[in-house]
Order: sequence, then structure tokens, then C-alpha cells
Amino acid sequence: MTGWRAGRLAGRLRRAAPWLALAGLLLGAAARDAADDWIARTDLPALTVATGVEVLDRDGRILRAFTVADGRWRLDPGPVDPGFVAMLLAYEDRRFADHAGVDPRALLRAGWQALSHGRIVSGGSTLTMQVARLLEAGGTGRLPGKLRQIRVALALERRLSKDRILDLYLRLAPYGGNLEGIRAASLSWFGKEPRRLTPAEAAFLVALPQSPETRRPDRHPEAAARARARVLARMVAAGVLTADQAHNALSEPVPRARRPFPALAPLLAEGLRAAEPLAGRHPTTIDAGLQAALEGLAARVAAGSGTGPATSVAILVADHRSGAILASVGAADWADDGRGGFLDMTQALRSPGSTLKPFVYGLAFDEGLGHPETLIEDRPVAFGRYAPQNFDGRYRGTISLREALQLSLNVPVVRLTEALGPARLMAALRRAGAGPVLPDRQPPGLAVALGGVGISLHDLVQAYAGLARLGRPVRISAQPGQAGPLPGRLFSPEAAWMVADILAGLPRPPGAAAAALAYKTGTSYGHRDAWAIGFDGRHVAGVWIGRPDGTPVPGAFGGDLAAPVLFEVFGRIGPDPAPLPPPPPATVILPNASLPLPLRRFRPRDAVFAAAGMDAPELAFPPDGAAIAADGRLALKVRGGTPPFTWLANGRPVVLGEAAREATVPAPPAGFLSLSVIDAEGRRASAEVRLLP
Repeated sequence: MTGWRAGRLAGRLRRAAPWLALAGLLLGAAARDAADDWIARTDLPALTVATGVEVLDRDGRILRAFTVADGRWRLDPGPVDPGFVAMLLAYEDRRFADHAGVDPRALLRAGWQALSHGRIVSGGSTLTMQVARLLEAGGTGRLPGKLRQIRVALALERRLSKDRILDLYLRLAPYGGNLEGIRAASLSWFGKEPRRLTPAEAAFLVALPQSPETRRPDRHPEAAARARARVLARMVAAGVLTADQAHNALSEPVPRARRPFPALAPLLAEGLRAAEPLAGRHPTTIDAGLQAALEGLAARVAAGSGTGPATSVAILVADHRSGAILASVGAADWADDGRGGFLDMTQALRSPGSTLKPFVYGLAFDEGLGHPETLIEDRPVAFGRYAPQNFDGRYRGTISLREALQLSLNVPVVRLTEALGPARLMAALRRAGAGPVLPDRQPPGLAVALGGVGISLHDLVQAYAGLARLGRPVRISAQPGQAGPLPGRLFSPEAAWMVADILAGLPRPPGAAAAALAYKTGTSYGHRDAWAIGFDGRHVAGVWIGRPDGTPVPGAFGGDLAAPVLFEVFGRIGPDPAPLPPPPPATVILPNASLPLPLRRFRPRDAVFAAAGMDAPELAFPPDGAAIAADGRLALKVRGGTPPFTWLANGRPVVLGEAAREATVPAPPAGFLSLSVIDAEGRRASAEVRLLP
């Protein structure tokens, strides 16, 4: 033997010796006994593997995922395609189910191949040994590192099940760049969950961890394709795939670029993670498809609104039957600092403009102060030093409450608010679950009806959800189990229906699709906020457009900017909006001409509640404070006043246009009862009585 050949053989022996020695060690009975103590003394690495936080939609799909602390994408594997697992075991560790962490036959094979080829052809590592290396982030083919891997692998097998070891591999295997684990790899390279993979995809994901950087398909597509082909050929030989399956798989292209991880509802997701930082998964009621559509809509509207680069858009959609939030768009572009993308504008306090007016009318209807066809004066008026004006500076004279709300006139709603008391409006909003905030925490004034209060888009949508539910408030939430009915009422079903009926009669924006939609727009002082809030028989939605820093948006009106977007929102919810509910049985539906004069004429507080002159009406029976047994029927008597008379019980008309001074009505249930009588001149007398069972 020449010196050259002797040197070459010696080199091969040196490379093969570790594998042969390890195989001999594991095969020797005496060595196994000595190894027990060796394994027992092993310090296992930490077996807790951190995975990134996931925010999920209503169907369990990822809305947004977060990296682990070191910036790596590592996710809980979840369900994995059985075909991938079969390929992985057939390629990496055929005897995984049988060995105790180290496969002596594989070590002997590795040693023989190293001796025969003069280089390391296969490493002889089991899947458990690879997990040991990944857990410690160290150790290669060198003997000390390999011994440590063997020692940890044997200890892992003694303490963990095979399923748990496989799970660790599926979490930790490297897939190029900062990708770790099968799920992160499948989402990044194929844009899909790993629960169902094609043979070509599975073979690629088996091959990539062996050399994740040299086989990255975005940088080395030819190497990735060759590695995948070797896996497919091995699978045919092992009987995992048929020749036809492998041939078809070879025709599929390897991915050429990484796909971005899902980042839907990013601001909502960030808020949920901040609220519960220890939770690994945050389920939500968000509909991922609707969320993606509305995020695209918000971005398009912001870019094309013509109001400058600082304008943003927020959209919120909920199912008012359950309270589940289906979409939450907090900003037009969450990555655009110029638009304040980092601010969730569904939660920001803003001036609501005219969007609170429907609640004033609902309270007024509930109190018996009027009806949609009641006439009210839209003329200049002053309340002390406060003199409200309409948005356009014009006055319409005598007008119905229906028209006043549809035209969003300021003077009539302030008249109503003055008669009710602004604290009643604030109390109604709080019953709806909203949290209105007054400037400097001052007592509420008449200006609250025109937007002189801070409220968020979230709370406005929640309040309108109660209106859509015929006065029954509901808590809206994106977290499962957090939404649901709230106690109490905003106002009666009849009052809520009448308000919704008025809002449903508003003209649609130009070009908007026909829809049975009740909606209201609003514009805050100085054109800082443009609003549109609306509902059908199932969904409630709100749109806000403005600048997060609060600077004015010249020319911004809710009707021009936000209303068309609201109709587009409902178009994306579905092609057929749910119909609005029919009127409750006790609803008074009459044309204006059929109403008695008292319900057609509304006057401010100083006329409605004043007993002016000797002829003012007075309740003769039942007297104020009386406790009476109604016995199924309730007698009503009035002295003074000018007929005809209208009687109200708890704010609802029970007798209309009665010329006589006495009437009998069915007795309400036992309890406290508010009675009112209004004469032909609009004068009213009231009493609080108690009906005994």
C-alpha cells in the first residue's frame, strides 16, 4: 500500500471511528449498564418551548401572530398533515417508534458510509437526537457534541412520550431565516395551515430543515427542488408514495418567496395581547373575511378622500342580536405613523356631532312629549345665554319631529333636550353601556345633544345596537363570552321603533345600493369628525373619518364622507341586509292629520309644563300619590282644560282625542304608574299613582 493510499484510509477511519465507536458502545451489554448512570446524571435542557402569541378569528384562523422574544416565528404546531409525518419519519428516522433515543443500526450505517465514501454521508442521528440538538442550540457532528446529543436523547426518551418528542421537533425544526417549526414554515412558504399538505409541499418541508439556509427556495430554488426530489424518490422506495404521486409532485414549483404572516385586526390584537400578556392564544368573534374586506375599504377611502395624508378611517361592525363584534378597523393603515396608524380610533374619545339626536327623540317619544308627526317650532330661540343655531343657519318654522330628525336640525332637538333635561340623555347612554365623558367633568348642558360630549366609536355602535334591539341594550365585544344583553331599557319598544322608522326614511347617498338601513350621520364642531352609524335587522355598524390628532378636516361632512362608506360596509357584510323589525303592537301609527291637536303641537318646557290660567287641566281621578285597586279597569277623570283630551300612561297614549272628561282604560300591571292628560291647548297635568294587586 502506498503512503498516499494509507493516508487516505487513515483519514476515512478517523471520520468513521466516532460512529463505529458509538455503535459499539450502544451494542455492548456492559456498556449499557454503565450508560444507565451516565444518562441519569444528564442535565436536561429546558423543555418549555415558547411559541408566539396568536389572535384567532371566530373559526380559529389566525388574524395576527407575534414572534417570540428573539424575533423568531415559532408557533404551536396544531393539527399536522399525517402524510407529512409519515414522510418525516420515513426519511429521518424509520425506527423512531422502536428505539430508545439512539439507533445503533443508523450509527453503524453512518460509520460504514463515512468509511466507504471518505466523507460523512449521513449523520446517523435519530429524530430524538435532533430534538436534543435543537433544544441545546449546540453540538454538531463532532464527537463531544454527538455524545452530549446521545446522552440528552436517551434522557428525553426516558422522560417523554414519543408524541411529545415529535411535537418538540415540529415546534423547533429550522426552516430558513427566522422560521422555526412546521406551522410557521407552512404559513410562510405556502400561506396555509399544515393540516393539509400536498405531497410536494410535505416533501419540501421534510427536506428543508436538513440545510435550511442552502435550500431556502427564495435564495436557492434549484437546491430546494433537488432536495425535494430526493425526498420524493426515497418515499417511493419506502412505499409512502406511489410513482405517479411522486411524478405529479415533481411538476409543482417550489415557492419562490416568503409570504407575510397574517396581520388582520392588528390594533385589536395588540390590545388583547397587552390585556392578557400570559395567554398564548386569544380567540375572538371577528370574521376574518369581513375584516380583510373592511381594512381594504378603509385604506382605499383614506387614500381617495381628498382630505390630506393625515386622515384616517375607523370601522366597527357587530351583530346586535348577540353583541359579537365581527370587524374592528382601528386605522386606515396601522403601519402609517403619518395617519396615526398606531392609534385605535374605535376606542378614542371624539365629539359625536349629531349622532346622539336619535336618543333625544326616543326619550321624548317615551315621555309622551311627542310623536313622529308632532309639530315643533324651528325658530330662533335662546336658553339663557345659549342660543343654538341650525348647521346651515336657516330655520324651517313649524315642522314635524320626523322631518326635524331627518334634517338633523339643531333647534328642535335642543328644545326637546331642554324639556327632558340633558341628564336624561347622559343616563340613557350609560344604560346603553356607553361611557360618555363631559369636558372638565362639568354637569351636562343642552349642548350634549349636539355633540358636546366625548364618546368613542365603540360606544356609539353599542348605543345604536340597543336602539336596533327596540330599546334593549347589549354589550358588544370581540371576545367570546363577553358580549350579551345588559339590564334595563333605553326606552320603550314603541319609541325605539319610531326612531328607527324615521332613520330608515333618510335618503341614501348617491350611488348607494338600496338597503333597508336605518342610519344617522354627524359632523363635529370644526369639521374634526365625520360619522355615520346605522343598522339593519341584524347588524350595526359605525364609520368614523377624521384626523387622529384632532385637527380640522376642511369640508368634511358625515353625510358626504362617512355615509357612502357605511353603505359600502353593509354591502360587504352581505348582499341582502336583514329587514328591520315590524312595529310593536302598541305603536301609534297615524298620519299627522289624524292626530289630536295635543300630539301635533309641541311647545318648550315653559308652555308644556305650566298650568297657565284657571282653565288648565287638573287630574280629578286618580289624584297624585293615590294607591288604588284597579280591579282590571282604571277610571280617569279630568277637571278644567279644553277638550279634546289625550291620556298617557307611562308616556304611551292610551286615549286619543276624547271629548268627554271621563274615560276608562284597561288597568296596567300592579306597581307605580305615571299618568298625564293633555288638553287641546297643549297644557298638561300629571300624577304618580300606585296600583295595588
